[in-house]
Amino acid sequence: MFRSLHIAATGMAAQETHLEGISNNIANANTHGYKKQRVDFQDLLYQTVRAAGTQTSATATSPTGLQLGSGVRVVGTSRMFTQGATLMTNNQLDMAIEGQGFFVVQQADGTPAYTRAGNFQTDAQGQLVTAEGQVLDPSITIPPDATSVNIGSDGTVSVTLASQPQPTIVGQITIATFVNPAGLQANGHNLFTMTAASGDPQIGQPGMDGRGALLQGALERANVDVVEEMVGLITAQRAYEINSKVITAADDMLRAATQLR
Repeated sequence: MFRSLHIAATGMAAQETHLEGISNNIANANTHGYKKQRVDFQDLLYQTVRAAGTQTSATATSPTGLQLGSGVRVVGTSRMFTQGATLMTNNQLDMAIEGQGFFVVQQADGTPAYTRAGNFQTDAQGQLVTAEGQVLDPSITIPPDATSVNIGSDGTVSVTLASQPQPTIVGQITIATFVNPAGLQANGHNLFTMTAASGDPQIGQPGMDGRGALLQGALERANVDVVEEMVGLITAQRAYEINSKVITAADDMLRAATQLR
């Protein structure tokens, strides 16, 4: 009975973490480029009372053995990098990656970060920057007298100037891919950074070597399915409730045992 109390407690703690993951997904359902998280569970160590195959008599062995579990724990959170739906904005500086890859931006300390959010703007110098001012890497500057900006699917950026009818190429957007994007570290602000688990970034032209192509005038929505998350919410709630009832049942059994005379 004491064991069941501790086992149920691990189940309740695990479902609390599960609920936190679901709530974060739902909260970011409208965050451009957000990738949903999945909470992964793992059973804890077992106490082996009798191992399978133990000799039970001169001619027989135990077919199954006897093991007592000790509960569950959260082993990690996996990020699902499936493609999100495309939202057409017709803003000439908005970009969506159709396929694998990340935009590369430069953080304030000079280190690179990676994002799927393509809602870029221009700063006071005309450089393409994120909503929080991180500069796109490599840097691309839009001239102040540009009347239109065209971004090709291969990342080529060209502008039409008021004084020149022919388009002028002003830069090339590159994107980065990773062997294991699930190993990237989420830093918030729509940014990821590389880790030893993700591997080094493979940077190149969009549409080449497995990298996704760019779509101008569009944004990638979060890949969160709200209905799916609501089903997960109900599942987590019921699992938490069932574990709490196990604690109640174990408590009733302990009370009965202590009242024996």
